[in-house]
Amino acid sequence: MVDLATTWLGLPLAHPVVASASPLSRSLDGIRRLEDAGAAAIVLPSIYEEEIEAEDALTLALVEEGSWTQPEAAGYFPTADTETGGLEARLETIRRAREACAVPIVASLNGSAPAGWVSFAHEIEAAGASAIELNLYRVPANIDESGEAVERRWLETVSAVRAAVPIPLSVKLGPWLSSPGHFAGALVGAGADGLVLFNRFYQPDIDLATLTPKSDLELSSPYEIRQALLWISLLAGRLNTSLAATTGVESHVEVVKYLLAGADVTMTASALLRHGPDHIATLRDGLADWMAGRGFDSLAAMRGRLAADRLETTEPLLRAQYAEMLVGYGGEPR
Repeated sequence: MVDLATTWLGLPLAHPVVASASPLSRSLDGIRRLEDAGAAAIVLPSIYEEEIEAEDALTLALVEEGSWTQPEAAGYFPTADTETGGLEARLETIRRAREACAVPIVASLNGSAPAGWVSFAHEIEAAGASAIELNLYRVPANIDESGEAVERRWLETVSAVRAAVPIPLSVKLGPWLSSPGHFAGALVGAGADGLVLFNRFYQPDIDLATLTPKSDLELSSPYEIRQALLWISLLAGRLNTSLAATTGVESHVEVVKYLLAGADVTMTASALLRHGPDHIATLRDGLADWMAGRGFDSLAAMRGRLAADRLETTEPLLRAQYAEMLVGYGGEPR
């Protein structure tokens, strides 16, 4: 019998396949379907500060519509709670999910200002989330803002949220950094209990018919694991933190590779959108079969077998691999 148990953010999990944020986890029914399908933990879709503020503004506008047409009318309208109005539905989903589900429920938060990060984190913790994923997705479009300034703001955000709530914090970040490894260590120093590698960068296209920007979303493919695979292998064993691998998990093959690199858990969303929640069992069982075939009786026995901390030095090896790939490539056959 293969033991698939793992620990992530201090939370014991039955196996390392986590349902990442997606439309599937937006409602209580969807969350329960994911648990019934075997998800070890479930991440809810991000709470975006701008979205909440926009919902609050719309609600306030509708409530106050025509309220001053008669002097007495204002007294009939309740005072709008602009702090939690648009947030309440998401908090209620967290509360109900914690009551209905046995697996950890992780709330994802994407703020735009320090006050928003902290106040929303308080609300999420009070609602009963098992952990918070801080989604640091931001495009630094201001050409006058340095990379150092961007990273400093993120570190201040993590420190502020860490000081505000006691539950585990996982930071989801992108790879677009001058030194991802150094920054990962700084995030851990600022209070992150775990890292999620990596956030996908959604770039707009151009619609040539309308000559306007076009936003679309393509589900991830297995080829996209390589960037996260590299950095997880470089960080595993060197940082005292939980590592979650995301992007490109289509089959048990990607799960195995991420775990060999040193990930504690793997996250998947695109594959579940393609194949449905029951695909979680396919990933889990495929991992168990592979481990049994290779003689691994526990996840601990295989995790990190290909992590770079086993090497005395890594940069010369990476450079040699880079040169070997380019020099050895002969082009596509004609």
